[in-house]
Parts: sequence; C-alpha cells; structure tokens
Amino acid sequence: MNTAGKTAESAVSGAANTAADRAVRTAAYAAGNTAAKTEARRAISRRNTGKLLLLLAFAALVCILYMVVGVRWGNEKLVAYAMKIRTPKLIVMVITAFAIGAASIVFQTVIGNTIVTPCLLGMNSLYTLIHTAVVFAAGAGSLLARNANVSFVVDLAIMGAVATIVYSYLFRKTKNNVLYVLLIGTVLTSFFSSIQTTMTRIMDPNEYESLLATLVASFSNINSEVIVISLVLLVILGLSLRRELALLDVLQLGKAQAINLGVDYDRCIRRLLLGVTLCIAVATAMVGPISFLGLIIANLARQLLQTYRHSQLVLGSALIGMAVLIGGQLLVEHVFSYMIPVSVFITVGGGVYFLYLLLTQKKA
Repeated sequence: MNTAGKTAESAVSGAANTAADRAVRTAAYAAGNTAAKTEARRAISRRNTGKLLLLLAFAALVCILYMVVGVRWGNEKLVAYAMKIRTPKLIVMVITAFAIGAASIVFQTVIGNTIVTPCLLGMNSLYTLIHTAVVFAAGAGSLLARNANVSFVVDLAIMGAVATIVYSYLFRKTKNNVLYVLLIGTVLTSFFSSIQTTMTRIMDPNEYESLLATLVASFSNINSEVIVISLVLLVILGLSLRRELALLDVLQLGKAQAINLGVDYDRCIRRLLLGVTLCIAVATAMVGPISFLGLIIANLARQLLQTYRHSQLVLGSALIGMAVLIGGQLLVEHVFSYMIPVSVFITVGGGVYFLYLLLTQKKA
C-alpha cells in the first residue's frame, strides 16, 4: 500500500512538474514571440520614418526647382514678379495634395477597398454641372462666371449642401451601409454628367468655348484670394474630425472588431464620409476636378510604406501628391509651354495605373 501510494504520488508530482514546465515554456515562447513582433514593428516604423524623410526631401527639392527654374536672377523686378506669380501656385498645390491625399486614404479605409477614389462621390461631376448651368442660364459674361471669388463661394455652398444631405442624412436612412454610398455617388455622377452634357449640346458655341477653360483643373491661373479661406476650412474640418481620425487604425479592423473595442462605428463612418466629401469639395472648388490624383498617390503611399498606420499613410500620400502636382506643373510650364494642363497627364496616368492595380489584384 505504501509503495503504491508513493508511486501514485510520484506520478502525480511528475505530471504536475511536466505541466508546470510546459506552461513556463509556453509563457516564455509567447513572451519571446511578443518581443519579436514588437521589435519587428519598431523596425518597420523606423524604416518608414526613413522613407518619409526621403519623400519630404524629394518634395522639398521639387518645390525649390519649381521656384527657381527659369527665373532671370539678373533682374530684381523679374525675380520679384516670378516669385509673386509662383508662390500662390505652390501654396495651392501643397494644399490640394494634402486635401486629396488625406481624403483618399480615409475614403479607402471607410469603404474597405484600396482601388476606390473619392471622385466616386460625385463632387467632380457636380462641379462641372454648376459651372455649365451658370454659363447656360446667366451667360459667360455674368458676375457668377467672371468673378472667381463669387464662383468659389457658390461652388463650395452647393457642394457642401449636397454632401451634407446625401452623405449624412441619406447615409443614416440607408442604415449606414457604405455600399449604398458608392451606389448613390455613381448614380449622382451619371445624373450630373447627363444634365451637363445636355446643356452643352444646346449652348452657344462661343460660350461653350469660354466654359471649357473652367472645367479642367489647372494651376496656371490661381485665385490667391481663396487660399486663406480654403486653408481655414480644411483646418476646421480636420479639428472637428480629430477623434474620428485617431480611430482610423481601429476602423480598418472591420465593423465587428471596432464595435467590440468600444467604437461608435456608424457615427464615425458617417462623420468621416461627410468630412471626405467636404474636403474634396474644397479642393475641387479651389482648382477644379482632378479625377485620378487620389487613386495614384494613396496607392503609391500604401505600396511604398506597407503599413496600417494612417498617420504615416496620410503624410506619405500628401508628400507624393506634392511631388506629382508640382513636378507635373514644372513640366507643363517649361516643357509643354502651358499647352496641356497637368490634370490631363494625371488622368491618363491614373487610368493606366488603375488598370495595373486591377490586374495585379486579380493575380494576387
């Protein structure tokens, strides 16, 4: 009996020790695995920081080249005139790059797809419809058509009202379904384009010729008086959405995971969609429609940085946007002599890049 009891006790003790050793090894492995993952994340963060610094240096170089290339430095008056003309253009291109870059990254996260672009929201088509309707109803010589400040206010007011109604009220009515947002945006784009096309067909040819210049995004004739207004509006928009923007990394996990982590998912998505639409509205009212810019710079930033951190993605997208816009405008002014606007190159390049994204995702 004593021998059997001791044997059983030894067996129990050995099993307990084995289980304890296994638990210790498992805990040590988990701790080591966690440490390895933490170190890997830090390495990726350091690498992305280096890439962002290189992008910043490249964007700064492009800005410097844009300001100094072609300037006759021997004549002070010509230098002052060149700086007076180029500085507002540079500021507008920087603001546009940040606005469209940030809006594109946020929009792709909200929709859950990296090959969508904010132009699907219909703001570009609405912009062309507004300008066409003004020329059609009041004529090319009217105050609304000639005064850039009044035109900017009208564009912003109408696009802001449509964005608030469609992407706030209707989004709530459709039970916060983001797929309905894409459907509504696609339908509105076709609707606005059809009305605009009908107006241009029965419009006076001379007025239509004057209208064409306003329907294409161009940085050649910048209204410097709207820069401050646009910048203030974008800053207010960013501050009002700072809480939702801080939750983008969590929202990317999906609706179920975000709700489990305590996020008011539907409210965040609704506010972010409205913010994206208003951001695109400000950029479009300032320079005109640029369809594929957001698609290009957002996906280039994702491919270059390969991270889920939106702070890095937004900054990378904005810096790439600066390089694309300012570098393209540099070519337009000094190579093509203003014959082709930069938006044409962006649209053509964006279409090709979109097909590339579709083909590579299909293969993946």
